Amino acid sequence: MLHLPAIVIGRFARFAIRRVRPGGGSALPGLLLSKIAPRMLAKTLRSFPQGLVVITGSAGKSTTTKMVVAIARAHGLEVFTNPSTANIRQGFFSAIIEKSNIFGRIPGDIAILEMDEGHAESITSEVAPRIVTLLNVLEDQLDRFVDPAIVRDKLALVAGRATQKVLLNADDQNILLIASQEQLSEKSFFGIASDVLGESNLGVAPTYAANIARPKVHAEVASLIAKRCAVHIAEREAIFDLPNRGLHYALDAVAALSTAAELLGEKFDLELAERVLNELPPVFARGEIVQIGEKDVEFVLVQNPTSFQLNLDNLELPLDRMMIAIGRDVHDPSWLWTVDLSRLNRVDVISGYNVHELGLRLAYDNVQIDVVDEDLFSAIDKFMALPDPIHGIRTVVFSADAMRRLRRHLGFTSPDEVER
Repeated sequence: MLHLPAIVIGRFARFAIRRVRPGGGSALPGLLLSKIAPRMLAKTLRSFPQGLVVITGSAGKSTTTKMVVAIARAHGLEVFTNPSTANIRQGFFSAIIEKSNIFGRIPGDIAILEMDEGHAESITSEVAPRIVTLLNVLEDQLDRFVDPAIVRDKLALVAGRATQKVLLNADDQNILLIASQEQLSEKSFFGIASDVLGESNLGVAPTYAANIARPKVHAEVASLIAKRCAVHIAEREAIFDLPNRGLHYALDAVAALSTAAELLGEKFDLELAERVLNELPPVFARGEIVQIGEKDVEFVLVQNPTSFQLNLDNLELPLDRMMIAIGRDVHDPSWLWTVDLSRLNRVDVISGYNVHELGLRLAYDNVQIDVVDEDLFSAIDKFMALPDPIHGIRTVVFSADAMRRLRRHLGFTSPDEVER
């Protein structure tokens, strides 16, 4: 009964906001609940019999978590997870409003959560995770973190709280610095074979320290041809199609398999996990194909210089129909200058809050721009009115703010409600 009033207030706020703003209403109710009943999150996360799994890092959290959740459910576990992008404290409270009964109780065997690299430290200080998976440290959100070393220090604290094991990316020097801590006695590594990784470092942030030797890995991406991926894990092999193009998705997959194997122990069925990954659709906006009217459109989310570059490099360019929208979430658009846009010949439409910064950056690389429209909704209408592409598919590349606004405008499910 203790949390009943708080849940009722949160649900009423959510209902009222959605009456005014269809597709919205997730952030504020979670914030209200966190103020009214701040201890509810810790109490809820402690209630799952098989504990808490935390997946964190600069990039790849949503896809990795979706994979782990799908594998765990296929093995019969009832999983509580957070909707994609709702990976900060108030997002977890919003998930409680959505998933709990009116007393704040959520059924399930285990909680498998992606956590923002900044919020994971404070949350795990209240609830010790059973397993922690650390993906990477990139030069991301420098307006928020100032230096990647700050992220590394926060992730080190999270890793040190794991009660069973920490799973770490063997190909990220920042993660290896974390792994060198004495308190991390139980740890295991995953990675990408050197001949597959090639010259790419997947955008990991430099440490400006002497390189640490790569440790022996428990799971490794052995090959990647287009979307076809082979992973060696515990002297066995899984072969499956990734949900989207790119080496970064292969890293997510090997991290997910490593996490699922540790979570499930002797019950882990690699062939079942292989089938699950082979059938898994992409996380929303990560190469997601949607229909607008009767026209297919691919949505590609870019959130930092690394994801922009990796996703751009994996597009089958040149595209006949392309739109780019950079929204308010890019507080420091100077990072656009660190992305190599020279492979683009032309872009049909550009838009978003930072449209002029984007336009200047594209113009510097002599990329032809047909339409510049600050109004995101007008811009998408103009883009969809263009003749159908002869080659490829209509593609919209956007930052998170532009993505959320466009999805809501187009009538798609709010990204805060996308089920894993």
